[in-house]
Amino acid sequence: MSIQIAGLTRKIEKQLVLNNISFDIGAGEIVGFLGPNGAGKTTTMRILTGNLAYEVGSVRICGLEVKENRTQTNALIGYLPENNPLYPEMYVREYLDFIAGIYGIKSGRKALIEEMIERVGLSPEVHKKIKQLSKGYKQRVGLAQALLPDPKVLILDEPTTGLDPNQLEDIRALIKGVGQDKTVMLSTHILQEVKALCNRVIIINKGEIAADTKLVMGESEDMALEEMFKTITN
Repeated sequence: MSIQIAGLTRKIEKQLVLNNISFDIGAGEIVGFLGPNGAGKTTTMRILTGNLAYEVGSVRICGLEVKENRTQTNALIGYLPENNPLYPEMYVREYLDFIAGIYGIKSGRKALIEEMIERVGLSPEVHKKIKQLSKGYKQRVGLAQALLPDPKVLILDEPTTGLDPNQLEDIRALIKGVGQDKTVMLSTHILQEVKALCNRVIIINKGEIAADTKLVMGESEDMALEEMFKTITN
């Protein structure tokens, strides 16, 4: 399994944010991590990426316990956080070269950057500074930096928030393409987004797993999922 979470519990101050959650995600799956705002999605992703500590439960990336092997598990993960922190004064190619340096990529670095620019569709805007890019192209830069080290697991936190319809379709197509050879976990609070991108959905609500199901469903199963999500979010 690429991602294994068992009995994970997390409190922030006195608030119980995650309550004994468990799930596995296998290689090659594109899984939507769905839930209303404040459900625990971002907290779970920050724990998976080693950016937030945990004491209760087990969290493994490709068989390695995160808290005991943070350097190794970080090398296996590409991460696009919700706010997509970028350096606005850098040019696109300059920024990706900077990120490649952080990853310690030396051999074939220039060719890899050019390949990534082409792969995520940044070529028309590569001559610009990041601050000059549209929201959609900034998301492409974020995806490019996450993909540079060729991770086995890609974790995307609200990757399509704020995009216009054209940008939305482009980013969805990009994520689907990436998902052909990587494990992808993406969070969202929009059910339709999961249906458009994912082959499985895990629903979290108030820090607990409310549902975990494949998205190869008939009309009745699809309606049942929609009703469940409406109940949770209302």
